[in-house]
Amino acid sequence: MKKFTFKGVLDGFRSSVAQQTRVDQEIVETLRPDNFQVAKTFRHGFPFQPTAVAFDPVQRLLAVGTKSGSLRLLGRPGVDSHVRHEGEGMVLQIQFLLNEGALITATSDDSLHLWNFRQKKPEVVHSLKFQRERITCIHLPLQSKWLYVGTERGNIHVVNIESFVLSGYVINWNKAIELSRKTHPGPVVHLSDNPLDASKLLIGYETGQIVLWDLRTRTAEMRCQSAEPLRSISWHHEGKQFMCSHTDGSLTTWTVRQAPKPINVSQPHAKTNKDGKAEACKPIQKVEWKSSKTGEAYVIFSGGLTYDKAGRTPSITVIHGKTTTVLEMEHNVVDFITLCESPWTSDFQDPYAIVVLLNNDLVVIDLLTPGYPCFENPYPMDLHESPVTCCTYLADCPSDLIPAFYSVGSRAQKRTGFSERLWPLCGGEWSPTSCSYNEIILTGHADGSIKFWDASAGSLQVLYKLKTAKVFEKPRSRSVDGVDEDPFAIQLISLCPESRKLCVAGASSHVILFKFRKLESVSETAMLEIPITYEISEEGDCSPEYEYPPRPTLSMASKTDSAEGESKKSSLEYLTPLRVRTGPQKKPPGFQAHLVCLTPLMNGELPSQISSLSINSSYGLMTYGTDFGIVIVDIVQKVCILNMSSPDLYGSADPYQRVPRSPKRDNNSRELDERCRSPSTDQDSDGDHSCLKYLFDKLDSSFSRSRSSSMSSLENISSEAIQCLAFADSYTKKSDPSTFPTLWVGTSLGSVLTVMINVPPPGESRLTQPVIVSPIGTIFRLKGCILTMSFLDCNGALIPYSYEAWKDENKEGRERIKTPTKSTSNNRMSPTLSGQQDQFGDRQFVVLTSEKQARVVALPSHNCVYRQQITDADFVIKAEIISLKDSVCLVCYISNGHITAYTLPSLRPLIDVDFLPLADLSFQTTKQGIVDPMLSIWGQQMFVNEDTDQIARTFCFSNRGHGLYLCSPTEVQKFTVSADFCSSLAEMVGELFLPHDMPEPPKEGFFKGLFGGGIRPLDREELFGEASGRASRSVAKLIPGPSANIEAMGQRVTSVTGDIARTHQLVVERGEKLGQLEERTQRMMSEAENFSHSAHSLMLKYRDKKWYQL
Repeated sequence: MKKFTFKGVLDGFRSSVAQQTRVDQEIVETLRPDNFQVAKTFRHGFPFQPTAVAFDPVQRLLAVGTKSGSLRLLGRPGVDSHVRHEGEGMVLQIQFLLNEGALITATSDDSLHLWNFRQKKPEVVHSLKFQRERITCIHLPLQSKWLYVGTERGNIHVVNIESFVLSGYVINWNKAIELSRKTHPGPVVHLSDNPLDASKLLIGYETGQIVLWDLRTRTAEMRCQSAEPLRSISWHHEGKQFMCSHTDGSLTTWTVRQAPKPINVSQPHAKTNKDGKAEACKPIQKVEWKSSKTGEAYVIFSGGLTYDKAGRTPSITVIHGKTTTVLEMEHNVVDFITLCESPWTSDFQDPYAIVVLLNNDLVVIDLLTPGYPCFENPYPMDLHESPVTCCTYLADCPSDLIPAFYSVGSRAQKRTGFSERLWPLCGGEWSPTSCSYNEIILTGHADGSIKFWDASAGSLQVLYKLKTAKVFEKPRSRSVDGVDEDPFAIQLISLCPESRKLCVAGASSHVILFKFRKLESVSETAMLEIPITYEISEEGDCSPEYEYPPRPTLSMASKTDSAEGESKKSSLEYLTPLRVRTGPQKKPPGFQAHLVCLTPLMNGELPSQISSLSINSSYGLMTYGTDFGIVIVDIVQKVCILNMSSPDLYGSADPYQRVPRSPKRDNNSRELDERCRSPSTDQDSDGDHSCLKYLFDKLDSSFSRSRSSSMSSLENISSEAIQCLAFADSYTKKSDPSTFPTLWVGTSLGSVLTVMINVPPPGESRLTQPVIVSPIGTIFRLKGCILTMSFLDCNGALIPYSYEAWKDENKEGRERIKTPTKSTSNNRMSPTLSGQQDQFGDRQFVVLTSEKQARVVALPSHNCVYRQQITDADFVIKAEIISLKDSVCLVCYISNGHITAYTLPSLRPLIDVDFLPLADLSFQTTKQGIVDPMLSIWGQQMFVNEDTDQIARTFCFSNRGHGLYLCSPTEVQKFTVSADFCSSLAEMVGELFLPHDMPEPPKEGFFKGLFGGGIRPLDREELFGEASGRASRSVAKLIPGPSANIEAMGQRVTSVTGDIARTHQLVVERGEKLGQLEERTQRMMSEAENFSHSAHSLMLKYRDKKWYQL
């Protein structure tokens, strides 16, 4: 008989229950660390704070240097390269080595850098740092390898650009000036050689001292002193005259012969006042004197206008013959360059365009078309037309979006008045590579506009511009203190690409819903006023004996009756910072305003900012969260179905000790409830809290409130912001047999709450029956603010959100009824699941990511199957679940500047790469350099919550490993974490340098050659080479670049290879000689053997014969 034991009964019971298959056995994760490579890819926009510009007339490339040390090289559209100097030096001046694929930059840290751009990515060949003097000016003659360097002390040094070694030839300031001069001439502001005689160097000092230095005799051939301080000098092409610009707005013309006074002095824009005296003018910062074969010369200069109202506008003046044209600029002029056909200064230059570098724009003026129109800029230089406040990046978006946006944008943006000639900056070569997917970038701006950009294949072209400010009336003078200076500024964007519905949250706590239409329409824009208040008592008793007032019911808001609203205004003062345009409005093609939600000012208090935003076209719902609560709006019926403060979402199981509510809250909240009641107000709002106590028992007791909070965990909580919102067909209870429409809510205190949604069936009932929402309460809590929530199916694949496909309302008419897509829950299930697993097993995963940690929770069991502590001392700025190589992963950007990636669902670390210091993005913060004094003792510079929130709004991760961030107020930087994309990046980047023939130098006339008036050559090697001696080592220090190190290593490798080759050759020769010796030996042996054989045979022949027989 079989023995009965308790253990046997348990084993039998276990075997009778279907065992759940382990998650890690079911899901195969394909991503590996070698699939990742973090790299910056393309930079778009206008170079921020430009300081210098240069042009190569043969290669037709433009170089722009900036205050931060960045260098942008621009050619034809698509040819755009960005590099940056090491250190913090500002770019002072740029000089191209014409048609040689190289340029020299002078930076404010008194360094010279030689850049090679013959390859696609420019590199520093070597640098030279001056240690005693400050660099103020550089000049490189055409086809010369000797660079003139002027300094603040007034000295001129000569540098060999091939070796970057100083020559012993120095022009000291005290030798250049007259002996009778008793004062220092000031820094060198100009250097240039005579167009016809390269041995004559023209030196301009800041005080107005001008010296023509003879390089051969080392003496000053001519000296002159202008009456006003000097700004710039330009030669006439014949080399007999030059023109100077001065600080008083005057132009002076001098001859190369010794003359105490200029031959001509003029103030082009001076006006005579009542006293008969000329009015004061602004300085002329730069002048260029260019000759033309076909007509009179051009004199082009910047500045020089009078100080009256008319002269306040920055300008470029073009004097051609007797015609003077003033071209007004929108921003201050940094520098300009006249583009000429010939690079030779001794030839007729024939100018054809002017490149004007402004503080915030790049303008190219056509000199060959009457009226001097501008060229239409093909680069995305207007990204910062209004300051960028937020970004959204959609990689691998629906293919029909770009044509749709372009079609409505091209009709609205017909620009006229531009030159019909081709864009002159046409250097380099770029062929658009075919990309299998489309990329769209949305940028929100401070003026309320949203720009849609085509970012496919490394380019950036504007498709469409939406002006949200047109929805509202023009704001009056601001009577409310503290109202945002940019009331329409875009803060959050939520786009459903498939349904083409767009939600926008603005700075005045307003939300606008747009629908896309191809044709113009006339309709009225619906408006909801939805107040969100949660008052706290400033003097309330926080003792345990304090009796809390009863928790109010749900605060609902919807469309209100006007008479009822008027009756309530007497007891509750409120106003809206913005007013929606009433009545039928003409709406252009594109995104048209459908619904506006306004948050009124309660009793003069500013509404809290909107912190999160989401839309689901399948449910027909839109939701947004603030610092104090959440709002859900039915966009089909245009009513608010939920308006609830954050504490109310918890129901009766609020885990936090909050500051007591003010007793005044009851009256006001009651009035608001009555004023903003919807048909669903009277339903039970508590939901099912039966399992909350059990869930809270399992929660981690330690949690972080906020990175910016200085309160201890024992103090009271005053507010809880809604930071993350996600619609999903999911499970809320362990007993749920199937998915249900839900809204998942993440808060700044790390709580994850859910709201169940009961959507009426499609058809007539969807238009009439109310959507019922029921908050369930907290189901999870993490450390730190919740950043993102995503859902995976049982195979680990990302569950796509449900959506309603877009249909052209113009074709469908009013009879079209929304048809949500069918539930995809069955398709999300693994095909290998059996019936028992479908009953007992988990069928979904939710990935929760906070500032500190990430968790993967199985649904509907609510078991935390994986967890990962992302960071301890720092915090996550941005986190996103992205698709990569037919799989998904979690990527994070952390406050220490690192980018990390984790597999899903197991959360195994894949990469941890130092990418971008947070300090580089501090220009977006309202309080730059803010540090938490409590954290500074650990040397941790931490930004306040609002500041990092602003950085997160302009930092994006997207599918296929793409990313984007605002790298300066005027530029966006794209990057990737995909190794596959990095490998194909070289094919997408344009070529900067192309081989071109150098234009022939001007031919000398017979009489010029006969009488010695032609171009006089100069042997600079004889003057500046070894014969000039060696410069002091303390003047400048050579810093070899990375390419120089590679070249040196290559030289060493070459020498070693040569030694090995010579040794090998000697070995081969010795082997050949040994082989020859062996052959000779073998031949002698064979000959000896033959001789022996012959002797033996001869002996046998004569052995038996007698002597007489021989």
